[in-house]
Amino acid sequence: MLELDEIQLTIDAYEAVRLSDLEGMSHEEAGQAMGVSRATFGRIILKARKAIANAIVNGKAINIEGGTYALVEDKRIFMCNDCGRRWEAPLGTGKPKECPNCSSDKIVRVKPDKVR
Repeated sequence: MLELDEIQLTIDAYEAVRLSDLEGMSHEEAGQAMGVSRATFGRIILKARKAIANAIVNGKAINIEGGTYALVEDKRIFMCNDCGRRWEAPLGTGKPKECPNCSSDKIVRVKPDKVR
C-alpha cells in the first residue's frame, strides 16, 4: 500500500467541522456548543477547512488527534431561542429539527451547567 503524507486535524477542529458542516449549526451556535466565542470558533473552522482542503487536493491522509478538548457528558441540552424551552437529548441523535414545545427551528445547544 502507498504511504501517504499526513496532515493533522485536532479533535477540536474535527468537532468544529462536524457541528458546522454536518450538523448545520451557525458559528454562534457551534461556538456555544464548544464553549468558545463565535470569533474563536471562526478561527478554528477556518484552519480545519484549510487542512481538509490540503488533504483532498494534495492526496494526504487526515490524522485526527490532539488539540484542546474535554469529553462531554452522556446527554446534550438544547434550548429554543423562540420560546426558551430547554430539554435533554441523548448523544448520537443529531441536532433536533424543531422545538418540542413551539416547533421553532431556532434551536441551540447549551452547556449542561447553564441549565436552570
